[in-house]
Amino acid sequence: MPGTGADLGSVPTERLSLLTKVARMYHEQNVRQPEIASRLHISQSRVSRLLKEATDLGIVRTVVVAPSGVFPELEEAIRDRYALSDVVVVDAHDEDDESILLRALGSAGAAYLDTTLTGSDRVGISSWSATLLATVDAMVPKTTRLATDIVQVIGGVGNPNAQVKATHLADRLARVTGGVPQYLPAPGLVSTVTARDALMSDANIAGLRGVWDELTVVLAGIGSLQPSPLLRDSGNAVPDEDFARLREEHAVGDVCLRFFDANGVLVESDLDDRVVGIPSEVLRRVPRRIGIAGGERKHDAIRGAIRGGWVNVLITDAATARFLVQE
Repeated sequence: MPGTGADLGSVPTERLSLLTKVARMYHEQNVRQPEIASRLHISQSRVSRLLKEATDLGIVRTVVVAPSGVFPELEEAIRDRYALSDVVVVDAHDEDDESILLRALGSAGAAYLDTTLTGSDRVGISSWSATLLATVDAMVPKTTRLATDIVQVIGGVGNPNAQVKATHLADRLARVTGGVPQYLPAPGLVSTVTARDALMSDANIAGLRGVWDELTVVLAGIGSLQPSPLLRDSGNAVPDEDFARLREEHAVGDVCLRFFDANGVLVESDLDDRVVGIPSEVLRRVPRRIGIAGGERKHDAIRGAIRGGWVNVLITDAATARFLVQE
């Protein structure tokens, strides 16, 4: 007999969100199981098990009942409005508290990666993101491999104290997924185009360029125009003179130090030519580009990132989600 919902309290919110999403797609939107599997990057047999679990828990009755803290309508509205592959919205309870927001986003990001990485994915990861650090720290090692490679897509060298975090980010994700880490041993931003060209032609870095072309997933934070504390402390933050020019060009944010305006259009500048990392055109060819970000100060940057196709999977908080559908 189907459950009555009494067991919901023992189920993590991230799993309830997935169960609700699958149930709505199948029962309310008439999406067939093979298509659900394709959209969510999971197996068809897992779709079937999730549907049964949703029924057992009472999420599926005559209609899909969204548990408290799950936002299927918001997720679907953002996905359809911005033509995204997938959206996950989390309840951060207090979006003004940075630590609460980071924990909520990190937990949701970890659950999403645990669910959707296939075992054959080649995953690119940015180096300077507190949100990504929270995500990988929330992941638990699995007995089965989730990825073949974990590849830095932007330079991970900087101030020694901050560099430890950049290295930890790639190392930790490699350990929990079973992937082989590949590092980009250079700063993320250098002072001249000549210096960037010299670094990119170095044998230790040039080999990564071919790997970037073969990535199936990129995991990135979304930066506002003002640098995060982690990026600022790393020594890879944008210099004041470049920052002034970015403001003049109406930049609102960045993904992997590729700055864009409110419509997501790349802001072309000398700074863009000094980034040691994945080129913007290569980045936007990666099939699944997962952005994890939230908070009011990043609203414009997140909207620009999804408008411009810098990310096609968004994991964010409920307040940001409401901003995206109401603006």
